[in-house]
Amino acid sequence: MPSRLSICHPLSIASAFALAMAGTLATPVPLSAQEASSGAIRLELNALQKSEKGCRIAFVVENALGRDIDKAAYEIALFSKEGLVERLLVLDFQALPNEKTKVRRFDLADTDCASIGRVLINDASACEGDGIEPQDCISRLEATSRGTVTFGK
Repeated sequence: MPSRLSICHPLSIASAFALAMAGTLATPVPLSAQEASSGAIRLELNALQKSEKGCRIAFVVENALGRDIDKAAYEIALFSKEGLVERLLVLDFQALPNEKTKVRRFDLADTDCASIGRVLINDASACEGDGIEPQDCISRLEATSRGTVTFGK
């Protein structure tokens, strides 16, 4: 009795492989700690408004790092419209819960909003939280501006 060999058609093998891969890709894989915290801190300079004390600066900040930030503070530099550094100050953004958007306002005493031409994030002076590295608050920062004043790091 002659033996019968079973030969698979190449398309059948490719189809089986594709199905196996699709099942693998559809299976949820838990994120590593590094992948979970690979997001960003989005910081938007939202408004500069004249106040009784001088100038009120408003920021919209979203923590999308994947972890709560217990304390975040930034050293900023205010530049005149002529490009001269007018002031260096530290703004304490306090706690920033994960996946939460916050509005933070600061009164800048004796500052004329109309004279500000640029706001620079010089550094993060505080960046604390479980699983948060000290450099995360500056290296993962995305800065944008809603108005005409230039804002960045």
